[in-house]
Amino acid sequence: MVPRSDLIAFELSRHRAKSQEMSRSHSLKRNTAETRIELTIDLDGSGRSKIATGLGFLDHMLTLFARHAMVDLEVSCQGDTHVDGHHSAEDIGICLGQAIDKALGEKKGLTRYGHMTLPMDETLVQVALDLSGRPYFVWKVEFPTPKVGEFDTELVEEFWHAVCIQARMNLHAILLHGRNSHHISEALFKGLARALRQAWSIDPRETGVPSTKGTLTD
Repeated sequence: MVPRSDLIAFELSRHRAKSQEMSRSHSLKRNTAETRIELTIDLDGSGRSKIATGLGFLDHMLTLFARHAMVDLEVSCQGDTHVDGHHSAEDIGICLGQAIDKALGEKKGLTRYGHMTLPMDETLVQVALDLSGRPYFVWKVEFPTPKVGEFDTELVEEFWHAVCIQARMNLHAILLHGRNSHHISEALFKGLARALRQAWSIDPRETGVPSTKGTLTD
């Protein structure tokens, strides 16, 4: 009879090997005349982050995004913030979306869908998404102020639109009520983090791709 300790060791080693085979992480660099970006994401991380975008408010949003999505995320951006924050916010969204898409691979075993209704003080947002491989973006959010500090609130939409298109997901975001722009932004980032965490979680009963057509990559 094989000792119990040896069986446990064998199962642990097999689990580690399987985890390594299913590593869901990606790193990329994107250099243009407007921004220079380096980004790394691990979808099966622990919520750690190292963020330096040149936009203080976006740093805050991405830090809490990583924590609530339970991803490890590193972002470095040198952008033309002397113009404004638009290029940096949009290009970081492009990179994050591309990294998510690559990290998901063939999307085998995914839960696929995610949703969250999330409160933030007086604010309530509702978000839903599908990692379908077919991008579609619906945004029903209006901010009561044009800025939070030095950050243009319209860039929240630009950022998530870029993530949605490049990650090839179906994303819907709705503001149910709220009157504080900081709270609205934070609720959206936290809600979408939680919805993504749900969508890209592994369903132990799903052995293939969760689609009757057999693929979520085309």
